[in-house]
Amino acid sequence: MIHIGHGRYLNKAKSCGDVLFVGVDNDEKVHRRKGPDRPVVPENERLEMLTYLRSVDHVVLKDANAPKWQLIQLIQPDFLIATELTYTPAQIKQLKQWCKKVVVLRSQATTSTSAKLRRLQIGFVQAFSENLTQKVHQAIGDVLAELKQ
Repeated sequence: MIHIGHGRYLNKAKSCGDVLFVGVDNDEKVHRRKGPDRPVVPENERLEMLTYLRSVDHVVLKDANAPKWQLIQLIQPDFLIATELTYTPAQIKQLKQWCKKVVVLRSQATTSTSAKLRRLQIGFVQAFSENLTQKVHQAIGDVLAELKQ
């Protein structure tokens, strides 16, 4: 689910160079990394959505079974843009063999897709629980009224 942080992040990434390639994990890779209920948006839709952003020049689907950092090794970018959570300092040092510079950007939003999904799940559970409690109380009342007759 693309949110404002993604747009800001991609705009900053684009400002570092002339051409912006965006690697997108395929559905299987997201599923392995984030769990059985992910991804929420299928890979084809995620790919297409990114093509509508003016900062993005090329979108590449990354296969779950591709060798680690295959796209980076293939493109050998002048600038590799990452978030604070993407790579460890040791990995950044290793990546510099294929990139002139690794730029680490801080978070661009106070929310995340995972946080939005949690909020939706919590809201659903609360609404379901309230509705269920009300229905159970009503059913118990109906049974007791019937027994009194």
